Amino acid sequence: MDLHPGEEIVFEGHPSWRGVLSFYLKGLAIALAIGAILLFAVSTGIGILAFAIVMALVIVVGLVMRTATRYVISTERLNIRRGILSKHVQQTNINRVQNVNTQQTFLDRLLRVGAVDFDTAGTDDSDFTFRGVANPAGIVAAVDRAQRIERTVAAERTDQQPL
Repeated sequence: MDLHPGEEIVFEGHPSWRGVLSFYLKGLAIALAIGAILLFAVSTGIGILAFAIVMALVIVVGLVMRTATRYVISTERLNIRRGILSKHVQQTNINRVQNVNTQQTFLDRLLRVGAVDFDTAGTDDSDFTFRGVANPAGIVAAVDRAQRIERTVAAERTDQQPL
């Protein structure tokens, strides 16, 4: 993300490795199921091979999902960038953020991760969410800090305008 003059980054990060852990657990369950079915239906070697292939795919996909997602909060904007070969970027001005909600399931609380959902002005169906982040309360505090800085800078610009 290219910064505007005077814009500062308040938070920058990726989903936590703990946030991807639930994906890995689901992948392990699927790999075990496929491996067990093939183990009993075909042969031991095929079952073990299928388990290893599925687990390798799950690990690679989880790693790519985590490293290919970047969350940025600046004094002017919120930005979500996803993808390696193709990119998907979501961005909104910090002053458009009206509500910030956090969500943690029981497993998320155990893993100390959560999701932070941003409601923005003028959009009804936009899914603007930081998923799998460590310390969701810290993200909320970073948005609050960025909004206060933005309001202060805007007020200073207004005060400097000639009458």
